[in-house]
This record gives sequence, structure tokens and C-alpha cells, in this order.
Amino acid sequence: MHALVTGASSGIGAAIAARLLADGWRVTGLDLAPAPEHGDGYAHYRLDLTDSARLRAVLAGLDGITAVVHAAGVLRVAPLGALDAESGALMFRLHVEVAAMLADALAPRLPEGGRIVLVGSRTASGAAGRSQYAASKAALVGLARSWAAELAPRRITVNVIAPAATDTPMLADPSRSGVAPRLPPIGRFIRPEEVAALTAFLLSAEAGAITGQQILVCGGASL
Repeated sequence: MHALVTGASSGIGAAIAARLLADGWRVTGLDLAPAPEHGDGYAHYRLDLTDSARLRAVLAGLDGITAVVHAAGVLRVAPLGALDAESGALMFRLHVEVAAMLADALAPRLPEGGRIVLVGSRTASGAAGRSQYAASKAALVGLARSWAAELAPRRITVNVIAPAATDTPMLADPSRSGVAPRLPPIGRFIRPEEVAALTAFLLSAEAGAITGQQILVCGGASL
């Protein structure tokens, strides 16, 4: 079992990489940040995922990938009247176009029963002040459902995990000034390890009948 995980140096991506390694997976991480201390079984490529040429070159050199997890993300917030086109384009490139490049390069090479998991967001259904971010995460659902239908004959599943506010460095990102994260009804933020646990399940053989779904991990925030 060999998983490719984007955003593997911090936050949700790091938690996913650590969980998969603990479960006996080999993990190859892609991140702009330096390699984390994940130990044996982990390989790291440091790159800007939005550098299409570099990303394609790295993907072309990877062998034996059985699962793809796209967890890299960035958040930029702004109300109407202050939307920034460059911020919107950055989020679309990183969340959507990178997902498409990963799937386009690797899905044809995945074995029967392979797995693709995209980390989305509960805000994909809409959130004041986060319209550009929400739109990029909503696009992941359309990608996942389309790919799930296309890949089902090969028993490759494609799903989106959509967390609510998660206890990662993104919560303290200065770029979200003025749009504070909302505490879920359970009284705490989602833990990265909880998202990682669901990812591990979706990559397992037991989850072979779950595909084309957006699964919320929201602590009751969507109620």
C-alpha cells in the first residue's frame, strides 16, 4: 500500500500521513514546506503544487501509488466589495486544478480497488465572507462524483471529506482576519486526527462500497 498525500508537512495532511504510516502504508508527501519527521516509510518532495510543470514531472516519476489524498489547501477570505481575484485564482488552482492534475496523472495507473480522497470543507455549501474558498471546495464535489462514476468499473473509489473548522495552523492564519472560525456545537474544533481516521477508513478495503460521497466531519455544525 502506497499513498500519495499532498500538504503532508502540517495540519490535516500531516495527520493523515502519520496515521497511514502507523497503519503500515508507505507514504509519499508533496508540500511546499520541508519534510516533517514522519520516519521510516516516508518520502518527501518539496515543491509548489501550483507549479504545473514541476508537479507533472514529479508525478511521472512515481511508481506503485495505490491511493491519492489531496489535503493541501489555503484559505483567503473577503466580503463582497473586497474580493481579490488573485486570491480566488490561487485557491482554485491549489484545490481544484491540482486535484485534476493528480487524478489525470495517477488514476489511469491506479490498480483495481485504488482510492482517491479529496479534503474539502463544510463551507462548500456556502459561507458568508468565504465565497471564493467555498466555490473552490464545492468544485471538488463535482470532480469527485464525476471521477467516481468513471472509475467505478475498476472499483476505484473517489470521495470528499469535508471538515468544519479544524484545529490546524489555518485557524490562526492572519488572512482570515475579520472572519473568525465558528466553534462547532460539540464545543471544540475538529481534530486533524479525526479527519485522518476517516481517511484511513475510506482507503481501506472495508470502504469499497463508498464512492462519490461528500462526508462531513463537522461536530454538529451543519445541523
